[in-house]
Amino acid sequence: MSGILDLLNSDLGKQIVSGVAGATGNDTNKTSSVLTMALPVLMKGMERNAASPEGAAGLMGALSNKHDGSILDNLGGLFSGGVDEEVKQDGAGILGHILGNKQEGVQQVIGQKAGIDASAVANILKIAAPILMGYLGKQKNQQNVNSSNGVVDLLGGLLGGSSAASEQNFLEKVLDADGDGSVIDDVAGMFLGGDKKETGGLGGMIGGLFGK
Repeated sequence: MSGILDLLNSDLGKQIVSGVAGATGNDTNKTSSVLTMALPVLMKGMERNAASPEGAAGLMGALSNKHDGSILDNLGGLFSGGVDEEVKQDGAGILGHILGNKQEGVQQVIGQKAGIDASAVANILKIAAPILMGYLGKQKNQQNVNSSNGVVDLLGGLLGGSSAASEQNFLEKVLDADGDGSVIDDVAGMFLGGDKKETGGLGGMIGGLFGK
């Protein structure tokens, strides 16, 4: 199964990056950096939430109904003339549900490393979150996932189920960012090469975005 970061390198992913950059008025390269960091973090947050039967059932319901993948069928329409406010409100709700009180800290970490304001990160993620959910919904349909356990396996596969422990630890650290500076400094060290173990996989690729 292709991972979530393979999506960003695909033609569809480039269309998403370009569209989100245009809709938010941000540089394409910085938007790409934000999404490269943020999408795995959001999926890790979903995986956490889906660890409970209630969380898994809720995610299954969302992917079966509102977020069934149809948003990907007309990205040109989504981005032309500005993204509809309803989509942004949906995205804000998704982010709040996934990240909870960690949202501000996560946006601060990502903004710091992408070189843009946390508020700009928030605007990017409000549009990206419904697209990510749509991508997951489409994957769910294509793979005939019809159980809560199947949704958890789907997330694990797209994150890279056999990824290195340091990579998973990176995602956990970002999700634990609470804005007090300490965890953000730790994560910044990982981005900038302070953590020498982080040489490959997601961490290495993200580090490469910043000339690590």
